[in-house]
Formats: sequence, structure tokens, C-alpha cells
Amino acid sequence: MTRKQRRLAMIGGALAVLALAVGLVLNAMRSSITFFATPGKIAEQHIVPGQRFRLGGLVEKGSLVRGDQLQVRFEVTDGHAKVPVTYQGILPDLFREGQGVISEGALDTGGVFRADTVLAKHDETYMPKAVADELKKEGVWRDGNAASGLKTSSGGGATQ
Repeated sequence: MTRKQRRLAMIGGALAVLALAVGLVLNAMRSSITFFATPGKIAEQHIVPGQRFRLGGLVEKGSLVRGDQLQVRFEVTDGHAKVPVTYQGILPDLFREGQGVISEGALDTGGVFRADTVLAKHDETYMPKAVADELKKEGVWRDGNAASGLKTSSGGGATQ
């Protein structure tokens, strides 16, 4: 083998190892990624029961029911569709009906979202950008809307 052939073989081997490493990293990352959906998008995206994702929207007024042993049931809506959510644990202090929420978990076979994490907005002027964008896209939340009184800011939150 000539010197040039050895050099090309080494470069080819290094590229193959690099491609294998990139493939392994991407495969590992794929299993840990959770995507975001609103109640209206769940049927469109054909989310199968057991698949983890983040559900975002507004807590439906009048839907919060507290049970025994920190069991909580509520509905998340985007104005067009509702998804029932169950959660066992302590809710964030600022969690309340009519406010923005993001829950992480999976759907069960009955269509109930079983949350293992619930995040609420941190003050009266914050709405996660992804939730605000989806609500705007669905036509539920518009800038200057008298019902919400909120406008998104360029910083990713919302201002009043």
C-alpha cells in the first residue's frame, strides 16, 4: 500500500467512526426528547397512549377537583378541545383555574393525560412562549384581548 492509499484509508476510517458516534448520540437523544402539544393538536398528531409529551394550555374554569392523597383532576383547554388531566402530588403555588399550565406525562388508553409534572406560570404576566404561540394560532388568545389582557413580549414571555 502506498503512502497516499494509507492516508486515504485513515481518513475514511476516521469519518466512519465519526459518523457512527454522531448516529449513536442522535439515537440516544431521540429517546429523551419530549414534544409539546395543545389539546387540539393531540388528535392531529396521532399521539399513541404511553408516548411522553408536554401538554400545554389553560386550566379550564370549574374543572379542578381535589381528591384523597394529593390526587388532582382538571382539564386543559386551548379553546377548541379539552383534555382531562390527572396528577398526584403537590401542585405549584400559583396553579389555578383559568391560568396557563404545562403538564408532562402520557395519555392512557382512556384518553386521560396522566401527568407526572405540572408547571404553572410564575406570575401574573408570564405565559410560556410555546403555549402563547399555540393559543394564538388556535385563535383563543390574541394580543390586546380584553379577556386575557395579555400580550406576548419579544423576550419569550408575556406582558400585561
